Amino acid sequence: MMGSPGILIKRTLISALVVSGFLSAPNASALSLMQAYEAALVNDPNYQAARHENEAGQQNRGIGLASLLPTVSASYSASKNKLTDRTSGGAPVFPDPLNYNSNSASVSMRQPIFNLDGVARYYQGAAQADSSDAVFSGRSRELIVRVVGAYADAQYAEDQLALALAQRDAYTEQMKVNQRMFELGEGTKTDMLETQAKAELAEAQVIEAKDSLATAHNTLSGIVGKEVTNLDALSSNFPILPMKPTTIDEWKTVAMASNAEIAAQRFNVEVARQEYNKNLAGHFPRLDMVASWGDAKSESVNTLGQSYNSRAVGLQLNIPIFSGGYTSAASNQAAANHAKAKSELDAKTSQVLIELRKQYGLVTSGAARIRALAKAVDS
Repeated sequence: MMGSPGILIKRTLISALVVSGFLSAPNASALSLMQAYEAALVNDPNYQAARHENEAGQQNRGIGLASLLPTVSASYSASKNKLTDRTSGGAPVFPDPLNYNSNSASVSMRQPIFNLDGVARYYQGAAQADSSDAVFSGRSRELIVRVVGAYADAQYAEDQLALALAQRDAYTEQMKVNQRMFELGEGTKTDMLETQAKAELAEAQVIEAKDSLATAHNTLSGIVGKEVTNLDALSSNFPILPMKPTTIDEWKTVAMASNAEIAAQRFNVEVARQEYNKNLAGHFPRLDMVASWGDAKSESVNTLGQSYNSRAVGLQLNIPIFSGGYTSAASNQAAANHAKAKSELDAKTSQVLIELRKQYGLVTSGAARIRALAKAVDS
């Protein structure tokens, strides 16, 4: 899992943040974004739960395939028997109790030949496994967003603390200046009190900033699974890379082809369709090839001292005639659930496209806002 192509691509994307200049060069004593992501892959409980959920979901493929493969069973029994038989008149048939041993063994095999229920289960298991893959892909991308978001929040909290400390120190120095000017007769008591109030407010902001930084570090620690105390600093240069693709229509095409939520819902529609086929199969006959082998010795008192060996191969046809209306009702229910799944796919598609337009607008306006702020800093 750690070396899969998808994970390698995600690592490359995070590394590109450093190469492109969004982050400064890694500091040996600080936790880098790549190190945070690597640690989250191993320690984040939500990601680990998603990974195990996907492992469980992959077993649906084998479960579905099992309905088309032969089933083999074997049994063996051995017993020690004691028989005391009497006639209706009470006289014993045997002068002494009859003791004898008996044993039997058998092996049977059943291979489906025509089984529409098994075919539907096979395709349903494959769709369930594919849906699990799509869900896990979405959780993997979600991990990247959570790691980068928590990392950026912690860096922002560090900057806010540095700003609060600078403001507090500035007001502290201003208090000293006001005090000196007041002693020289060039200042007023009002100026001193006003600066003191601002300094006390700045001290409160420092405490608040420290609490926010501790919360941000704890949030990131919960994802990466270790204590976070120092992070790589942001680069002083923040280049705005061109967005590719550039148009909203191109992004719609990408979303429809690659969005994990839409892909998972598509597979859920197929799961519901195969559930309908599985219930509909209750109207059709089932044909199996059956084979058996048996060996028994002294199986009953009538075969005392006798042994036999049997072999049989044949076909077994089961034809449903009437099930009390269960098959029809179950099929109608599955058809309704299939229609529901298709409606949920349409709803999910609309939801993703709405979110896409929202994020596209935020990225576009965000680039303009960054350029404006950069000009303000220069000014």
